[in-house]
Amino acid sequence: MRVQLGRSFGWLWSAYAVSTYGTWLAFGAFPVIAVHVLHSSAFAVSLLEAAGLAVAAIVALPLGPWVEHRAKRPVMIAMDLIRFFAMASVPIAYALGLLSYGQLLVVSVISGTASIAFTAASGAYLKYLVRSDHLLVANGRFEGTSWMATAGGPPLGGALIGLLGPVITVMADALSYLLSALGVLRIRAGDVATPHDRATRLRGADLLGGWRFILRDRALRRLFLNSILVSGLIMATVPLLSVLLLGQYHFPAWQYGLAFGIPALGGFVGARLSAHLVARYGRHRVMIVSGWLRSIFPLGLAFIHPGIPGLLTVIIVEGLLITCMGIFNPIYATERLQRTPADHAAQVLSTWSVSSKLLQAALMAIWGILATLTSPLTAITISGVLLLATPLLLPKRTQLSGPVATVPH
Repeated sequence: MRVQLGRSFGWLWSAYAVSTYGTWLAFGAFPVIAVHVLHSSAFAVSLLEAAGLAVAAIVALPLGPWVEHRAKRPVMIAMDLIRFFAMASVPIAYALGLLSYGQLLVVSVISGTASIAFTAASGAYLKYLVRSDHLLVANGRFEGTSWMATAGGPPLGGALIGLLGPVITVMADALSYLLSALGVLRIRAGDVATPHDRATRLRGADLLGGWRFILRDRALRRLFLNSILVSGLIMATVPLLSVLLLGQYHFPAWQYGLAFGIPALGGFVGARLSAHLVARYGRHRVMIVSGWLRSIFPLGLAFIHPGIPGLLTVIIVEGLLITCMGIFNPIYATERLQRTPADHAAQVLSTWSVSSKLLQAALMAIWGILATLTSPLTAITISGVLLLATPLLLPKRTQLSGPVATVPH
């Protein structure tokens, strides 16, 4: 029978789904506003993405210990409301003729910071809400939802931007956070917070608590290094792919959308298969195989050419990569939660997210310089070569936690 995770999980899942779809619906809206409304330069548009990511990660650093000692549902609701008001300020300022590049940057930082805190709180709450042997199923549903939003959101958002403009699309994103807050509010299960038996003032050592815990656990340490390096090297090539496909190879916008929309469906398929594969072949084998494959396929982007063959190359390579990510991500997310005690979950998840975003921002900048000195295709190829070494950091079989029992049918 299909695993029943309960009505409370259903509301948490619904809240995640509506905010994720809203985010992907407005994907690209800020760059469009910066270019067409505020007439910003290409450098300013790049800065908007990279600086927003990095500053949000730094600002969010002290939030891990803060979230740890507070009930998680009020934190999630508060972060959703912060994101709602931040995003809603953009169409309001636009209507009043007060919208500026600085406001976009501030909104990007506020929204990114709140998203990190929400992710930490929701992950810790998921560990409380769902039995340990059901975590893989729950993470698979979140992963599948994420990839479906990735597949459908940008094309639909692009159509809405064309019909109604980017500012209206940002308002739709803002409303999605309000709906997410209402979904979390409907959860009727209890809550969890770690007792705070120390001084209420945050100490400098508290900021390092997440890293200390991760680095002490050999399996978590290897998963941490593997995941942030893989995501950093992959994300470093995303702007370069845009320059290569849209600039040098002159792909039409609709082909560019197809190149990244269709492969995201593979993530949904992979997420649906993840628990079944673990039940049949074992967690370690599936993690190792999918972890290796997701590091091999990106090298195929080195063979992109102009025209339809190039488009098909991107779709096939990205489709295979994302399918493997859909299989791998729920397993690694489950392993991370199962190895982390409830009183450290929020801090570990916050540290993990902050580290990943900081590394992504740094590698985006480095790869931008590398592409300038060589070419976008050369920089993409270098990233693919470096990715080949990352599976060596995956945990060994003896370091993983026990098997996951229940599988949906």
